[in-house]
Amino acid sequence: MNIGVLGAGQLGRMLALSGYPLANRFTFLDTTGHPSAGIGDVMVYTDQQPLLDAFLAKVDLVTYEFEHLPVSLVQAIEEHRPVYPGSRAIRICQNRAEEKALFDRLGIPTPAYRLVESADELEAAARELGCPVVAKSLTEGYDGKGQAVLKNSAEAHEAWRAINHPRLVVEAFVDFVREVSIIAARGRDGEVAFYPMAENQHVDGILRYSIAPLPDLDEQVEQIADGYIRALLDALDYVGVLTLELFQCADGSLLANEMAPRVHNSGHWTIDGAVTSQFENHLRAIQGLPLGDTSARMPTCMVNMIGREGEAAEVLALPDAHLHRYDKRERAGRKLGHVNLLAPTHAELLERVRACAALLPDAPAPRFSFEESGS
Repeated sequence: MNIGVLGAGQLGRMLALSGYPLANRFTFLDTTGHPSAGIGDVMVYTDQQPLLDAFLAKVDLVTYEFEHLPVSLVQAIEEHRPVYPGSRAIRICQNRAEEKALFDRLGIPTPAYRLVESADELEAAARELGCPVVAKSLTEGYDGKGQAVLKNSAEAHEAWRAINHPRLVVEAFVDFVREVSIIAARGRDGEVAFYPMAENQHVDGILRYSIAPLPDLDEQVEQIADGYIRALLDALDYVGVLTLELFQCADGSLLANEMAPRVHNSGHWTIDGAVTSQFENHLRAIQGLPLGDTSARMPTCMVNMIGREGEAAEVLALPDAHLHRYDKRERAGRKLGHVNLLAPTHAELLERVRACAALLPDAPAPRFSFEESGS
């Protein structure tokens, strides 16, 4: 089967690497003008119908690795080929107001929020919610872009100018214990498989570490997260991998941050650490194949390489280290690759993560919530 992928970045690259053993072929339609997949057939979309027709002629079905796509393009493709997940999912995930409304409708709790359309409304929302608050553009924001933290309401006008977007969502600051994510795959037949929840450490809005499974996670908390993401999958009649990012509070409660209709950076640990990776399960799902086992082989941590890479030989000298490079040029803030580290115990894993971080330029010190409890 020839699978069309909208977007041509590292997520598409990893989809292809997982799909080749299934005898899949891949055709990427890049909408940015800067494809980096370095694999499969790449076509650069220039809003020209002949190029779109050529893409459609090559592929049997279509998925995407990047949600910041023209919804009209996805809808046009749906008229000719199956698209998984469908355009409704991508439309909702592109707009934080629609995403929040869906969470509210399904009873998935979120931080208190307000929608604003001016600097004055932003200032009023900051006063009402109580600072600090986080202001985010309604669309187009990711990896910390299009966001600002207001420590007091007087910063509203400066934040409004900096974000430079006609509508913002303003969220109350959450005093959370940790950031977590739940990833699940839903097949064409409605079958759902859940991965163990991961704890994520972000710096400047960019993910640096993801670790799973968690040694101190209450089973009931995991079941609640599974219920939230299942509700989303069913409401959207979703096919493929979906990611839900959450804040876990001190009382164990979970607040939804945002969802992503695709394979996700916080699931890269599954390539080496799970029986079936998120990438393979996404491809199984969209092709109508049975979903694979999502259980963890052993404690695993994904370490992102941002901006600059370390020496490959030094990284690979670490025990049970698996290096995944994206064949990209170094640039500040750019995701260049990741390292998956595995160990029999969480204590041994943390030692390997710290050793790996020491080999990567500018890598922040890894910190995980369960270290404080001695788990």
